[in-house]
Amino acid sequence: QVALVESGGGVVQAGGSLTLSCLASGSAFNFNFIGWYRQTPEKQRELVADIRTPNEINYLDSVKGRFTISTDSAKNMSYLQMNSLKPEDTGVYYCNVWDARWKTFWGQGTQVTVSS
Repeated sequence: QVALVESGGGVVQAGGSLTLSCLASGSAFNFNFIGWYRQTPEKQRELVADIRTPNEINYLDSVKGRFTISTDSAKNMSYLQMNSLKPEDTGVYYCNVWDARWKTFWGQGTQVTVSS
């Protein structure tokens, strides 16, 4: 069983930066998929950035050039560096993984609020 804990959310002004962190425990850090999603009351949960085995990285078009997903397997961590934040980036951000047996796990989410 994998447990995911996100951190790093907060309130930031437009144009600012935040780095979200996701700590994975209960499993070796060899996931087939690591993704960051966000959800707002107006939208369904959307995939913002992901890393897929072996080394494919994908971004939502609206965040390309501003967000960077990365991992540190030695620390069991995934990160989402968010720069040039916009009010439309506001939402609850969730970490998601698919493990080596293709079981999926979610974190509890962290709130990001970007003020204009």
